[in-house]
Amino acid sequence: MPPPKLPIRIQSFSEMRTGGYAYVDKTWFISYMVAKGKYYFLSRPKPFGKSLFIDSLDCTFSGRKEFFSGLYLDSPEAEWDFTITYPVLRIDFAGGALSHISDLIIRLTSIIDKWEEYYAIEKSFGDPGDRLLSLIPKNIKKPGKQVVILIDEDDRPTLDNIANINLMQGMRDLVFLFRIMKTIG
Repeated sequence: MPPPKLPIRIQSFSEMRTGGYAYVDKTWFISYMVAKGKYYFLSRPKPFGKSLFIDSLDCTFSGRKEFFSGLYLDSPEAEWDFTITYPVLRIDFAGGALSHISDLIIRLTSIIDKWEEYYAIEKSFGDPGDRLLSLIPKNIKKPGKQVVILIDEDDRPTLDNIANINLMQGMRDLVFLFRIMKTIG
């Protein structure tokens, strides 16, 4: 049997689990987080697996049990029920340049459009924050289905524009406002 491959720059949990890559099981942490809290902000320096962990959270709450074979979350001790799935709203600010505030608004609008289509929810209108506040209760109304919101690379719009202080601050403020709105939603 060949040794496992090193997962350099792999950010997909499904690719990690099906591609023969070495994986350090962190799924016990998912179980702990769900049991002990409600809101989390995870911060680590680049590149320490935040995006991979976000993807593993997405797979967990989406009920993708096939990727967890042999891991803690699939063990009886974890008591995780993969038949219970949750609406996952995921935002990833990586990829593509956001060089204007309008680019960020367009990106957020596109993401929300996709969520409304995927979850078969009536299209909402307004700015992305208002639309998110409208979208969350529509998903929560589904019996026993809390909404899981995952935001990855939330610092990317500001870091990409660090040379333009006004644009950087505008991006920061919009991303921060969006983050606050999802928290109170």
